Amino acid sequence: MSHLVTPPTHRLVPSPAGRIHLVEQGTGPLVLLVHGFPESWYSWRHQLPVLAAAGYRAVAIDVRGYGRSSRPADPAAYRMLRLVEDSVAVVQALGERSAVIVGHDWGSAIAANSALLRPDVFQAVGLLSVPYTPPGGPRPSDVFTRMGGDEELYVSYFQEPGRAEAEIEPDVRGWLAGFYAAVSGETMPPPGAPDPHFVAEGKTLRDRFPVGRLPSWLGEDDLDFYAGEFERTGMSGALARYRCMDRDWEDLAHLNGAPIRQPSLFIGGGLDASTTWLADAIAAYPTTLPGLRSSTVLDGAGHWIQQERPTETNQLLVDWLGSLSFS
Repeated sequence: MSHLVTPPTHRLVPSPAGRIHLVEQGTGPLVLLVHGFPESWYSWRHQLPVLAAAGYRAVAIDVRGYGRSSRPADPAAYRMLRLVEDSVAVVQALGERSAVIVGHDWGSAIAANSALLRPDVFQAVGLLSVPYTPPGGPRPSDVFTRMGGDEELYVSYFQEPGRAEAEIEPDVRGWLAGFYAAVSGETMPPPGAPDPHFVAEGKTLRDRFPVGRLPSWLGEDDLDFYAGEFERTGMSGALARYRCMDRDWEDLAHLNGAPIRQPSLFIGGGLDASTTWLADAIAAYPTTLPGLRSSTVLDGAGHWIQQERPTETNQLLVDWLGSLSFS
């Protein structure tokens, strides 16, 4: 049954960060949508009305450091424990006791850890593009250094405060256009071309970005919106998340290897490096996500799954939500 859908509403709610900006549409069980890097609530623009029409209270947030949400100055304020606190604070500020949480990219990690740390609040979890990997293993910075080999993985490149900012901020719009295109299914470099996830010595990340064509899912108005947000806020709040990965490794050590037992969903892109690099994590889902109800890899899709393939993503989300029992 389709529900009457009213226009989306923007709100600011209190959180440990100070404030979280959110966009809300629909009524019913709460579905919290958490974006990744370098995006905003706007990355869920195709999901909000569809989830609302399906009978859910769909709420997309600006993660701390982004958009109209607070941007703490301390890099340690972006550790995963603080982001989980924000997730809980949003649920409480909306007058709810529980929610389903769905995340993309870094939002997938935030969603997973929210479900892991607060199963009393988050009764189900949807993960887009980035598979669940339980806490533990080697120190993240060591892993990323090894992955780079003779070059530098983008995650390592993002570690030094100010370095990536100096590349991005003089031309935010152009950089974002290249970054989005570089890992979008229809515009990413062809097989055998230099990998845009890596930086050659003395070069920048954008040196490997495709130029001259936006992917079809990203209109000029969409790019203007994203660029306008980051031109206003700068990039340091968004990049701070990358600079907390070793802190997270220490903070979550008591949960090494822990599974997420709530009902779960995964949607990935067949051309997304996150899907191929973390294929072992997907194969481990019977152990790490014992409540998994749906796992789908969309052929030909890149990293920006809910924007590249909104119709299929929406149907998968609605079908999965329909399988849940809400308390």
